Amino acid sequence: MAISIDDIKKLRTMTGAGLADVKKALTEAEGDFDKAKELLRERGLAIAAKRSDRETSNGCVLVKSVDGFAATIALKCETDFVANGADFIALTQSILDAAIAAKAKTLDEVKELALADGQKVQEAVTQRSGITGEKMELDGYLIIEGENVEVYDHMGKHTLCTMVQTNKTAVEAGHKVAMQVAAMKPVALDEASVPQSIIDEEYKVAVQKTKEEQIEKAVVAAIKKAGINPNLVDSADHIESNIAKGWLTREEADKATEIREKTAAEKAANLPEQMVENIAKGRVAKFLKENCLVDQEFQFGDGDKATVSQWLAAQDKELKIVDFKRFTLVAD
Repeated sequence: MAISIDDIKKLRTMTGAGLADVKKALTEAEGDFDKAKELLRERGLAIAAKRSDRETSNGCVLVKSVDGFAATIALKCETDFVANGADFIALTQSILDAAIAAKAKTLDEVKELALADGQKVQEAVTQRSGITGEKMELDGYLIIEGENVEVYDHMGKHTLCTMVQTNKTAVEAGHKVAMQVAAMKPVALDEASVPQSIIDEEYKVAVQKTKEEQIEKAVVAAIKKAGINPNLVDSADHIESNIAKGWLTREEADKATEIREKTAAEKAANLPEQMVENIAKGRVAKFLKENCLVDQEFQFGDGDKATVSQWLAAQDKELKIVDFKRFTLVAD
């Protein structure tokens, strides 16, 4: 049967699908709108299944706060071309609006919500996948409940969003701290908020790094004392290359290798445990200062060096951060 242009436009408005896809679905459904919509949905499912192993490294991240409920969500896709499309951004916004309105607590809840047209969120995402031909998935659903939440979409690019909650109304200060969270990517609010498992792992890494540095320092000193440039013998590849260039003799290379093995073994057996522990603890303290929000150096003040907590106290001695969230599509 002949499909009218008005029917094609109507179904396209209802589904957002391309003209060719809409016409094909209506033709196969012999003009039955419900059947045509189902065909488009099935096409989306087929594409989603076919591309399930694809990486969704692009997408749209949006954030919003309304009446004591703030949330951020990401709709991910394969290419920035699709991510920057007005329809894709509009779909992400409609999903976020529905999540905020329902005060959804989890991503699974969001997927089951109905959008304005009655379609479930997950079905709408699948349908959009069928339209674009790209894998799509929802991710990054984070919430903060309560008052005094400021939100920030970094540079308005929809790739990095943050939320910051303060203990009292502080719009400007909260916004600046939200920018701080975006720029400095803290892992916790304060030291007490850092899981002990993370601190233990950082300490373990710091101990190992300290030992390696102390051993290498002793090795370099011993090789220098033997009259050999340690930079010429710092790796097997460099040794062979420098011999080929005439910068190092085979005898010097063998001697340096012998010195390295002997000195490294002796130093490893005689490392002062207390010194290693002290240096490692210092490294952990540095990690916490750089990664705990309240202890980070504030980046958006008036030039004076101050931590985030010090800067907040200068604005209002009672002002504190209660919570924060951050989500980005870009690898930090």
